[in-house]
Amino acid sequence: MSAAIASLVSYGSDSDSENESESNTSVEKVDPVSPDATAHLKPLQSGQTMSLALLNSAPEVAVKEAVETGTHLDPSLKEVTYNPTYETMFAPEFGPMNPFKSQQMAAPRNMLSGYAEPAHLNDFMFEQERRTFATYGYALDPSVDTHQVCTSSYIGAVDEAEKNKGLTVFESGPKKSEKRKKVKGGEAEEIDSFLGPWAKYADEKDVAKPSEDEQKELDEITAKRQKKGRNEEEAPAEEKTILHVKEMYDYQGRSYLHVPQDVGINLRSADAPDKCYLPKKQIHVWSGHTKGVSGIRLFPSSGHLLLSSSMDCKIKLWEVYGERRCVRTFIGNFS
Repeated sequence: MSAAIASLVSYGSDSDSENESESNTSVEKVDPVSPDATAHLKPLQSGQTMSLALLNSAPEVAVKEAVETGTHLDPSLKEVTYNPTYETMFAPEFGPMNPFKSQQMAAPRNMLSGYAEPAHLNDFMFEQERRTFATYGYALDPSVDTHQVCTSSYIGAVDEAEKNKGLTVFESGPKKSEKRKKVKGGEAEEIDSFLGPWAKYADEKDVAKPSEDEQKELDEITAKRQKKGRNEEEAPAEEKTILHVKEMYDYQGRSYLHVPQDVGINLRSADAPDKCYLPKKQIHVWSGHTKGVSGIRLFPSSGHLLLSSSMDCKIKLWEVYGERRCVRTFIGNFS
């Protein structure tokens, strides 16, 4: 820098000497020259200082580090492969919004019906409220603090909750009363007055009588039964017999008690049959009694007739072979 200044000084001194010599020999010619045009030819003055203004034409741009201080997470992610900070996890969402989404559609949700927050509830408390709601129709609101329970803390049948004072199924049951006291029966040495474990209770009644309301109910029930005729004793029926066949005797003078000979089996034989099998299917049902059958007997020796007695005070005689019809009915037997 010093060498350049020295060359400029020497260049200016040479030009001045030449101009002076020419002015002596010829007419002086003065040309108007601006001082700024020759400022670079003059030496620098050490006493004066020059200040230069800096101009930056580039616009101000925010640095990346100042704009984004952390890594943003996608709200739809289900798994994060690193350990983010608290500010990163709970930072507000950025990005363009869908203008066509309603407020309900834009609301955050993690299931089809809305957003379910994870909460811990004791198994016993959950079962208690579930049973209370199923029994009484009300339950404690899980979003309300249990220490601040009031009328508005219940859901469902609030009137029933006020009536029962918010009692649950495990609390509303009757409390165990004190043990019943027995009458003192003396000491074991006294045989006549000692009762021991056979002593009666102090509040025990020897004769149990119905109250006035119970007596009215019993009278009404008795009147209804008498009106329907349930308590009326049936008059004994007249002893008689009914013949269900056309004639008691056939053309040969044989009655219905005669052992038949046209059934394919010798019913008069006293010998046991060679082959005897247990019944494998139902062949016939004799129906005619109105109440339960109390006894059945076969005709002696031949077994071609069947005698049945019933609780309807009737005895019927049936055919075992042939048409298996009812031959006769006996009515009026009460003994």
